[in-house]
Amino acid sequence: MPVPFRDADDLEELGAAAYLKIDALPDGATFRGALFLINARGEPLEFTYNRIQTPSTFLWKQDDIRRHAVRKLTTSLLDTCPKIPKFIICLAEEVHNELFCNEVHLSIPVCRVASLMQATPHSKLEIQATIESPEPMHLFWFPSKPPDESIEERLVNQLVSRGLLLEPFERALVGLREVYPSETGQTKA
Repeated sequence: MPVPFRDADDLEELGAAAYLKIDALPDGATFRGALFLINARGEPLEFTYNRIQTPSTFLWKQDDIRRHAVRKLTTSLLDTCPKIPKFIICLAEEVHNELFCNEVHLSIPVCRVASLMQATPHSKLEIQATIESPEPMHLFWFPSKPPDESIEERLVNQLVSRGLLLEPFERALVGLREVYPSETGQTKA
């Protein structure tokens, strides 16, 4: 006979959060991207990845090449991800505000994250918020911040309380290095 129990940490109803990681390689022409989905406990659910080679031509401005690469990577990752997260989190230093405010429109919220110490360009269309823990951070939500007491807000709060606001970006980068080892000087074992 099984022992009756209840999981005090039953968080499955909160769904998944997606972390969009963009990694520009030193050659300036190769960009790698990942969409890493985790649950409220930080357990991995999906890892979708791709890379893009940008044109090396004098006709492009460097900022335009980066924006082009980030947009193409993002749309390819969104197109191939098999699950729909509650929201997407990205680093403001990697993803410019124009991507989701003007170029790619989603039916779920997007949150760009930046340190309070960073001067971060943002759109007047983004809703600004701050969190204090574990370190003070700016949150730039588009099209809106999750409503109070919503599943999305509960998921954000769980991620923050578990130290998972920024940590998954590190795991996504490790994953990109694993699937593209030759681009980082690594070799597969």
